[in-house]
Amino acid sequence: MNLSFKRDPYASELGIDPPFPKCDCLIRNPDTYPWHDYGYRAPRFHEFIIYQFHFGVFYAIDEHVQDMRLQRRGRFLDLLDRIEYPRDLGVNAIQPLPIQEFPTQSRLGYNGTDYFSPEMDYQVEDDAIIQRYLDTANRLLTEHVQPTLSLEHLRAGPNQLKCVVDICHLNGIAVIIDVVYNHAGGDFGDQSVYFMDRRVPATNNDSLYFTDRGWAGGLVFAYGVDEVRQLLIDNARFLIEEYHVDGLRYDEVSVIDNHGGWFFFQDLTDTIRYHKPEAIQIAEYWNDWRWLAVTPTDDGLGCDAALTDGLRDRLREAIGQAATGRDAHVNLDPVRDGLYRPQNFPAAWRAVQCVENHDIVYADRPQHEWKPRIVNLADPRDRRSWYARSRARVATGLILTAPGIPHIFMGQEILEDKNWSDNIEYFRNSLVWWDGLVLDRAMRDHHAFTRDLTWLRRHYLALSSESINVYHVHNDNRTITFHRWFEGIGADLVIVVSLNESTYWRYTLGFPQAGRWHEIFNSDCYDQLPNPNVAGNGGAINAEGGPMHGLPASADIVIPANSLLVFSRD
Repeated sequence: MNLSFKRDPYASELGIDPPFPKCDCLIRNPDTYPWHDYGYRAPRFHEFIIYQFHFGVFYAIDEHVQDMRLQRRGRFLDLLDRIEYPRDLGVNAIQPLPIQEFPTQSRLGYNGTDYFSPEMDYQVEDDAIIQRYLDTANRLLTEHVQPTLSLEHLRAGPNQLKCVVDICHLNGIAVIIDVVYNHAGGDFGDQSVYFMDRRVPATNNDSLYFTDRGWAGGLVFAYGVDEVRQLLIDNARFLIEEYHVDGLRYDEVSVIDNHGGWFFFQDLTDTIRYHKPEAIQIAEYWNDWRWLAVTPTDDGLGCDAALTDGLRDRLREAIGQAATGRDAHVNLDPVRDGLYRPQNFPAAWRAVQCVENHDIVYADRPQHEWKPRIVNLADPRDRRSWYARSRARVATGLILTAPGIPHIFMGQEILEDKNWSDNIEYFRNSLVWWDGLVLDRAMRDHHAFTRDLTWLRRHYLALSSESINVYHVHNDNRTITFHRWFEGIGADLVIVVSLNESTYWRYTLGFPQAGRWHEIFNSDCYDQLPNPNVAGNGGAINAEGGPMHGLPASADIVIPANSLLVFSRD
């Protein structure tokens, strides 16, 4: 008799001998990793600043600090060599692309097959290599006065991911996992989640666990089947509880909704909220009535936040318009509209705001869907010109000063101009060039700009509040100005933005209060940092003029070309 052994869909770890896809499902005590993060508390939802990246391409060095990404994929433990970077940048949450096992070596991770097992290519098996990472982990633990780990603690692949989450927490960084519950990857046929069916490929409605509808190379789950619903809910709870993650980003919830998964998804979000209410749940939901994603489950899908494209697309359009020349018309009215709370969203912070993400700047997209990174959009002719540098600062600066949860994609913070790819064949032209932080002054300056503005957002409560009043938009002048404040306290800020190629040396603007306003941020300082020819206001202005723009006071200020200024009353 020929026996066909198949992987258990609930397997939390896979072996390497025999190799994938005929690998063993391993049984291991989940308590073999000694957590150190008992005192960690994730940010409140409205305070999140998210950094998105892909483990396989983000960072990988050898013992001589040489970049290894052209020779091998990045691993979970490689992040330990880079943990100071997101911490010092000021982001308080990382969001890696999916980390569950997927069958191909080069993919974004959205073709998962083994939902409970971490991606095997991101793990390390060799003790000598693990030892190097162990030394790094113990150095980081010692810095936080925590007990060190032994080699045995990191031999299990899942423990390597747990170690990364643990040390992120010790460094004040939350971890949000990207999960794919709209379809399963189908690259290896009757395996893992497809084992439940035993009849793959499923091409008709006889399938027990999948519909006959394809999506992104796999099949959409059959959400009316109790076992399927339970598998996915169990998986979400497993990640939250066993891996201590601080939130879930749900991929393409629109697909779930469109294939009968509305009530399943409500059960999912309710379950996670019951077990860990402080874990943020973020939906990617592009159907009409997008606010249903962030509406409680009495009437909606029950997520805490959702991806939005209103400000993103309008801001990218304005940057593109400005790039066509000094005399081109730039319409900032849509940007003004995008700064406000999205239609019917119960709160502005529930909108996740970006100008780049893994989808829109992905190099392997079809040509008609391809979009440039923001610095290339800012100046398609010269990605290091003053025009490119200054407009990119405006774009990132608006995301970090707008209401909502700001989202930065890897490389955006250092002016990376190459569209990214997870395909090793394209790595020479797609990897983030980290050496630019040493060799490229423009990248180094932009990193300082992003870092300082990120910390400014964390320090000033008004920037994570609900309040905004966009009180001045002048399309001919290419300027937009808005007021942010913290409800009940004040802490007023005024943000002035210009996409004009010339400096305004005396521009009259309304201010919310009379008196002295401190210029606490000026993006022009970061051009050739420290900019010897910076245009600005000498650190402060006095709003002594009469009412203007519906506000009780006004002042003449200097607005540098292509800039973002922040004024504080306190």
